Amino acid sequence: MFYDKAKIHLKAGDGGNGSASMRREKFVPFGGPDGGDGGRGGSIYLKVDASLNTLLPFKYKQHYKAQSGGYGRKRQMHGSAGYDLYISVPPGTIFYTEPEPDHPEKPILQGDLTEPGQTIMVARAGRGGLGNTHYKTSTHQAPRMAQNGEPGEERWLRLELKILADVGLVGFPNAGKSTLLSAITAATPKIADYPFTTLEPNLGVVIIDNDYTYVVADIPGLIEGASKGVGLGHEFLRHVERTRILVHMLDGSGFSGRDPINDYEQINKELEEYSPELAAKPQIVVINKVDIPETQENLERLKEYFRKKDIEPQIISAAGRQGTKELILQIAKAVKELPSATVLTASRGGELPVLTPATLDDDAFTVIAETPGVYRVRGKRIERIVAMTPMENWEALERLQLVLDRMGISRALEREGINGGDLVKFGDKELYWEANR
Repeated sequence: MFYDKAKIHLKAGDGGNGSASMRREKFVPFGGPDGGDGGRGGSIYLKVDASLNTLLPFKYKQHYKAQSGGYGRKRQMHGSAGYDLYISVPPGTIFYTEPEPDHPEKPILQGDLTEPGQTIMVARAGRGGLGNTHYKTSTHQAPRMAQNGEPGEERWLRLELKILADVGLVGFPNAGKSTLLSAITAATPKIADYPFTTLEPNLGVVIIDNDYTYVVADIPGLIEGASKGVGLGHEFLRHVERTRILVHMLDGSGFSGRDPINDYEQINKELEEYSPELAAKPQIVVINKVDIPETQENLERLKEYFRKKDIEPQIISAAGRQGTKELILQIAKAVKELPSATVLTASRGGELPVLTPATLDDDAFTVIAETPGVYRVRGKRIERIVAMTPMENWEALERLQLVLDRMGISRALEREGINGGDLVKFGDKELYWEANR
């Protein structure tokens, strides 16, 4: 089964909590704090595995969680770091993060993985919490607080596979694409004399000699309206976006009363409507089934049509292996002269966003009044600080209040009209505001 779309949930490892241990040793009169830091969690990466050619494994497993970091311990012993998690994907995988709130129907393209061994971080691990040794000062020599570990990133990813092939076979159903693939490669696609025999893309490798090969993709037959979702073609049109050249197969016999010229124009129209870049790809036009009398009757008319377009079509019989060797060599020559398939970009020419640490002001925040009596504070640094604050520790809460005052968050909440007892949300954490502080 060709499985080319998947949705997976990722949870990077949480950082381990810091220790609030106090040193107690015989003959040591003033022990003081000796709590160690928590270990960082494990991050999650996507890694290209050349042995894979489908996203089928993600049909059976959708949730992935990296190991969390170990807790800090006494005597300033740090917690162990969590192991990173590597998820194997096939070459040609692109991935999206969840849609933005303003555009819930549009996922955000984040990365394109094409090279074997290519790796990208998709969920960052949480940092380990600091032990109480970090809070010792000349005026506060016995701190009883330590940080909690930072939660690891959690998100849904949408994966989509666009197969990597040098050549894409396009055409109407029963044009002979699968027959040609079986004739020029070792692939064994299903072949029959009824429409939509091919229900999924098939790949084959053409071997010219020991030093040169190229990959051919047989794309399911296109029909009128394919670019708008009609038939099977729309589901697989994206797979020819990666190809360097298209081989446009025509049934010269006019099977089922169709005109090969109309077929040629209709397929190019569908390619144009789906993607102008796809329609602009170089094409080799192939008139198939030359060993059938009906094709012989149409041949002169077809040659005249393409002559006016300055196109020299290849005349073959895929079933009879007639002209296939010459076609193989012509394709090889064209492929060698063309650049490799380009990596997809978010806006077809723009730079891809990358899942990296934020480059914006770390102290930036916004205050939103969600409903009467409920406020939300958004900001990378403050959300991290609140998440790492142990709410059961009064020293930690006092320090958090000091941070809120210094960052200007307290004043911002007061400007919004916050009252005592109102709820304030920081990410997943919720706190109640005290009126007279």
